Amino acid sequence: MLDDIDRHILSLLQENARLSIVDLASQVGLSATPCARRVKLLEERGVIRRHVSLLDATQVGLPVSVFISVTLERQTESTLRCFEEAVSSYPEVMECYLMTGTLDYMLRIVVPDLEAYQHFLLDRLTQIPGVANIQSSFALKQVQYKTALPLMGGASDEH
Repeated sequence: MLDDIDRHILSLLQENARLSIVDLASQVGLSATPCARRVKLLEERGVIRRHVSLLDATQVGLPVSVFISVTLERQTESTLRCFEEAVSSYPEVMECYLMTGTLDYMLRIVVPDLEAYQHFLLDRLTQIPGVANIQSSFALKQVQYKTALPLMGGASDEH
């Protein structure tokens, strides 16, 4: 269970993972050693999975975001596993979710252009055994994009 100090540490690290332990400790009201212990424990428990740099997709040549709904022929364990292993190996796939409802998976991919999308669709996605239907939607504009989870305030703070 996370206490308020853990949540504060996590919120600050989500905004700037490069904060030094001294700066982090100062902002949460701890000395450096206990703060470092808390961060290490959060890492060991898997609450902090990794530290990354967030890139601007357009500036690195990947301006096209596509959301793809996939329906499988059958939802057997082996078909699901095969699909998940395949899409997990494709660098274009940024997110993949097993869904409820009328579709089986929702993917978000990034590509440089329509030609790259066509290559992804024809040479990768349609080649996965068990894929029955694919529907794609192109993002025209990114209205909001967050990576930080809402840890401070709100219903998630209720114990």
